Formats: sequence, C-alpha cells, structure tokens
Amino acid sequence: MITYYSESLFINHKEITSTKVSKIYNPAAKNECVGEIAQGTAEHVDQAVKAAGHAWKAWAKVSAFQRGDYVRKMGDFLESHYDSFVKLLVRENGRLQGEIKGDILGGANVLRYYSSLAEEVVKEEVIENQQGTMILTRQPMGVTSIIVPWNSPVYLTCLMLGPALMAGNTVVIKPSTYCPLALTRILKGMAKILPPGVLNIVLGSGSTVGEAMANHPKVRKITFTGSTEVGAGIIRSAAATIKNVSMELGGNDAAIILEDAQMDERLINELIQGVFSASGQICYGVKRIYVQHQKYQEFVEKFTKAANNIRVGPGLDPRSTMGPVNNEAQYNNVKQLIQKAMESGAKVTTVGEFVEGVNPSDGYYVLPTIITDVTQDHPIVQEEQFGPVIPILAYETVEEAIEMANDTEFGLGNSVWTKDIEKGFEIGRQLQSGSVFVNIHRVGASAVNMPFGGFKQSGIGRGHGVEALREQMELQALIHRRDL
Repeated sequence: MITYYSESLFINHKEITSTKVSKIYNPAAKNECVGEIAQGTAEHVDQAVKAAGHAWKAWAKVSAFQRGDYVRKMGDFLESHYDSFVKLLVRENGRLQGEIKGDILGGANVLRYYSSLAEEVVKEEVIENQQGTMILTRQPMGVTSIIVPWNSPVYLTCLMLGPALMAGNTVVIKPSTYCPLALTRILKGMAKILPPGVLNIVLGSGSTVGEAMANHPKVRKITFTGSTEVGAGIIRSAAATIKNVSMELGGNDAAIILEDAQMDERLINELIQGVFSASGQICYGVKRIYVQHQKYQEFVEKFTKAANNIRVGPGLDPRSTMGPVNNEAQYNNVKQLIQKAMESGAKVTTVGEFVEGVNPSDGYYVLPTIITDVTQDHPIVQEEQFGPVIPILAYETVEEAIEMANDTEFGLGNSVWTKDIEKGFEIGRQLQSGSVFVNIHRVGASAVNMPFGGFKQSGIGRGHGVEALREQMELQALIHRRDL
C-alpha cells in the first residue's frame, strides 16, 4: 500500500490549512501522486512574520549557549527519526535512497556543528587606543526568511537554519514546491522543540509566498539557495525595503585536468561522482571538464567507459546507481541543451542503461550524456545544465584552461587535478570561484566548517562555517571617545 501524505502550514506552533492545495508527484513515476500541500498566501506570510517578530523579542535574549542546546536537540531529533523520512523524500525528490539518507543525516550533523558555536556568537573584540575604547560586537537581525531548493532540501535547509537560530534570529521558511512533504514533516518536528513562533513554515509558490517574504517590511534577512534567475528576482523584490540577503546561486563548475595528472581509476571515479551524483543536480557538481590535449583522448575513453556502468532507475530500486531528474521543467531544460548540442554538430554520446523493467517515459529519466567536439561558446558549456550531462573540452596551455574556466558568469567552485599540489593552489588563485578544490570535486569536498559561496552571478555572501553565523548578525561598534 502506497502512503499518501498531506501537509499544512505551521505558524506559531499551530497547523494552518488553506482553501487551495497542490499535488506532489514522483519524478520516477510521473503519474504517482505522493501527496499534497496547502498553498499559502501573502496573508499567511504576514501571519508568520508577525508570529516570528513577536517570538524574536524573547528568543534574541536567550543566551547563545541555550540556543545551542535547542539546535543540538533539533539535530538529535533529525537523526533519531531519519528512517521515517527517507522513503518519502526519495519518492518526491528522485535521488537514490543512499543519497537521501546522506542528505538527512548530513543535516543532523550540520545542526550539531552550529550548536557548538556559541562562543563565536558572543565573541567581542575590544580595541583600546589613544582615541578611547571601541567594542566590536554582533547583534541578531530579527526575522529571517529562508527559501529552500529541491535538490538537497534537508541538508541545505539545515545549513541556513542552524546559523540563523544560533545568531538569535527567528525564522519563516518556505520549502520548495517540488519536494516539500518530508522537509515540512521534519521542520514541524524541530519547530516543536523550539518556543512558539521561533520557526514557522509557509508552503506555497515562489511567486506568491516567496514574493511576499521578499516584500514584507518586517523581514530583515533573506537566505536563499537556488538558481541565479530566481535569486535575482528575490534581490529585486527585497531592494524596496533594503533587506540583507545571502544568496548561494547557480554554478557551472569547471574541472581542469593538468598534463601531469595520472589518469588512474581514482581520478576517473572521483569525476564520475562529481558529475553524475544526484543526476548532476548539485550546485557545485562538475559541469565542465577541461583536459590537456595530449591526455584528452585517453581521458574521454576512460571516463566514457566508467560512465557506461551507470544504471538509471527509481531511487528506491537497489539496482539503480542514478535516479531521474527531479521535475519537468528541469528535464525539459536538460533535453533542450542536449538537442542544441546535437544540432550544432557536437558529438553526443549517451551511455549507461536503464534498470531492467524501467520504462523511461514513466519518469524524468535522462541517461548519462557526454558531449565532445564542442566549442567554448556553446550553451552546453556556458549554461548550468543541472542534469547528467557533461561537456569535455581540450586545451593547449594552462593559461588557456584558466581563461576558459573563468569564461562564464558563474563562479561557485572549480577544481584542479595534478600531482603537484602547490601548482594546483597556484592555479586556484587565478580561478574566479568561491571554492577551488585540488584532486577532488564532489559531495563532501566542502565541509560544513569551510566557507562556501560564489563569485560573480553565483551568489552573495558566504555560507558554512563561522562565516554563515556572521551573515546572520549585524556588526555593531560600541564607542567611547576620550580624545574629544
């Protein structure tokens, strides 16, 4: 028997229904309705912001160490109950069961990490000199709105929620409309650990709920992870009330393989993971590969052979090693980019197989696709595919590789593959991205304690680590002048 789920809004510790609902479907079986959610309105956002604003007056006065206890208990809740959420999240998200387990348990670890940073929250700097005394301290901002993407919903939520709560802010959160069910159930369980109004959940579309959050005058901070296009719209809406924003936006990460890199099994397998994990739907996944021309053919052959072992099917099928793309819009975008590559004369190689018994038309399935004989200015290179598609290009000199890697509007992450680690760092300093990895580029390469964010149109501000806490607080100078 397939369970059907229904989720309402959650404001000030109360379940809130709505006259409108939207249905959530399984990307591995498009005709299977997993459940439904209540559709929030601008009035619901106003109600949630008012509840969060009222709760903030007391929450901001709770000591950082006590807030840390709350956040740690939230992480404990997530870990102890994760098994009840895994299958639901696979059904609405599409990723493999092992990947979803990592998303949920990773979120628990993120919350525990932030719960340990109370000392950083209260840290002050005292400067004494001939002018007098200045104390640099940080204060919470107030009501924070968090807007969550669909690709890694639990982990990314915790990365935004943990520092917001530790900083002393209260939260109104909007899950993605593509896979909100499991996350909403998780957030309700965590919200009940906190005082009423500290964590509120408003379900609904970006055009209604997200827009209302961005426009609301009492929302002081917006934290968003998602596409560059949506992020730009949020920034435009938030500008009217001069909101503080943190944006982790799209990525088109390049992997540069130097001539001295050993084309061994480890390198190939690492890049297979970097490209095809989560069906390529990872913000800092490898989206372009540049190989020194003398090694190009060898790499393409070995990479293609390895990718041919991928088996595509439902995330709950243990035979699957890659699931479907999450939603119709993303599926169509990926297929259009592949079609453009074919029409341009590029070589399009489809590899891997569907799991036996899978009808590809039943879900948003895309087999691993490798694009060669393609130019740097092609959309498949310049745009973020966010799917199991990878262009591989050759370069002559390292300087050319650096120029090609920097030649997009994105700058989230890049990687350099070489035997010479110092050379990797030297090249990394010339790459326009928030993170540069050496000899790794996949999930796990950037840990929770490492600052993360993008250059150019890949974002504003930094998440992860202590930097994420500072993004959630206002720097304040307390000044006494003796020289005047």
